[in-house]
Amino acid sequence: MVITLPTAPHDTTPVAFSTLNLDPRLARAIAEYGFATTTPVQSAVYPTVLAGTDLVGCAQTGTGKTIAFLLPVLQRLLGQAGQVRAQHGRVTRLLVLAPTRELAAQIEEDARTLTKHAPLATVAVYGGVGTTPQARALRAGIDIVVATPGRLLDHIRAGAARFTHLDTLVLDEADRMLDMGFWPDVMRIVAALPTTRQTLLFSATTSADVMKAAARIMRDPQVIQVGRTGGLATTITHVRHEMTHDQKLAWLTRFLTRTGGKALVFVRTKHRADRLVRRLETSQIRCAALHANRSQNQRAAAVEGFGSGRVDVLVATDIAARGLDIEQVAHVINFEVPQTPDAYVHRVGRTGRAEATGTAITLVDPEERGTMRTIERTLNLLMEERLA
Repeated sequence: MVITLPTAPHDTTPVAFSTLNLDPRLARAIAEYGFATTTPVQSAVYPTVLAGTDLVGCAQTGTGKTIAFLLPVLQRLLGQAGQVRAQHGRVTRLLVLAPTRELAAQIEEDARTLTKHAPLATVAVYGGVGTTPQARALRAGIDIVVATPGRLLDHIRAGAARFTHLDTLVLDEADRMLDMGFWPDVMRIVAALPTTRQTLLFSATTSADVMKAAARIMRDPQVIQVGRTGGLATTITHVRHEMTHDQKLAWLTRFLTRTGGKALVFVRTKHRADRLVRRLETSQIRCAALHANRSQNQRAAAVEGFGSGRVDVLVATDIAARGLDIEQVAHVINFEVPQTPDAYVHRVGRTGRAEATGTAITLVDPEERGTMRTIERTLNLLMEERLA
């Protein structure tokens, strides 16, 4: 099967959630969430997802994709919940796969918020924490499972996770799962699922690899793309500063001290993240590191501290470039130039979210100029260029 982008546009006009004829329990949660109208991607995909059709959804990061797939799926599941519960007891109806623990945790939190008044239970399944509580919830029966592929596959092999009555599979940040080498595990999980199901795949890009992956697991999907192909939000201002490597720390310290506010700083390696945090702390800048060598509790504490304001600066490797949804991140700073255009898109997508404005600043030393030019050319990116 060949998947091609549709030529007909989809309606992206924002509408009031009150006009969607939502289950009253969902409508109450949405109102308490503080949402009044849909985002363009939510408007575009809602009818297709609600109808049970397979879908490839592509939109800029920070546009509300999580609610875009959760809300219509939950609306449909609630309409069937009584009948399914009477016939089969509590069984898993919705499975969401995500590439990182942070993204899985945030999706689970959104699902819990939307179902706070509904009889649907959710569990997050990911590594870095004990398996016993997860296995206990899976064996007891749980309506919604949000998981990273590796840990879920462990539970499937142990016989704890069963998906006989699954209604919908969602692959969030599918391009990232491909990049991180998770697709073999994804395919093993898919092999354990019913063939009659709805499959939703969300991605920031519609690359050939994403389309090929979709073709292997979906049935005649609709492909809905909202926004620009490159995946860069129009709410972000892009700036590059030319300087030597040795000038970067002094520039960053001055900038963070002068501007204040939340900033997300990206480096390439775990060692550099830790070293940069130590150096910034000597200037009384409240900061924390986020990378794969931190324990799950340390990573959760860093993200929570950043979101609550106890930490002003989060220094991260690319593990944080996907899935973090923290309000009012004024600046994303690439202390080191990302290695690919895709990495640039997902780093800078942590600012300028949900129609807010933000600034992405990249510090470019002479050895990084070639990589930066490739990123600019590939993304057709017009950057403001300044000297240090």
